[in-house]
Amino acid sequence: MSRKKATDQDSILSHPIIVRLTENQFKKLEKIRKESDIKTIGEVVRKILNNRPIKLLHKDITMNQPMEEMALIRKEIKSIGVNINQQTHRFHISQSNTEKSFHAIKTSETYKSMEPKIDRLLSIISKLAQKWLQE
Repeated sequence: MSRKKATDQDSILSHPIIVRLTENQFKKLEKIRKESDIKTIGEVVRKILNNRPIKLLHKDITMNQPMEEMALIRKEIKSIGVNINQQTHRFHISQSNTEKSFHAIKTSETYKSMEPKIDRLLSIISKLAQKWLQE
């Protein structure tokens, strides 16, 4: 069974062009390819020929440490949230008032343990916001 013809015949890349480049020119194209989301050098050349924009991606390595710290804090907050959900469940299934008050006190202590983590998270976010808004 043969393949179906494309509906838009103008968009088919049917004319191969072989071009020789100097090492410097090739390195420039390769650098553009690596810094963007483009997968091949041919795509880079087609975008340049069509005057289409090429989005370059930059990675700021100074953001690695704060991002790792925020991910760790997120993980800790999530585990505290799981504990609070379990304590709330135990509160709802408990029979006596003393047991309910015990679970309520334990839940409030767990909430208090989350406060410094949230404060740290907010301080990191405010520093990142200052840096982001500076540029």
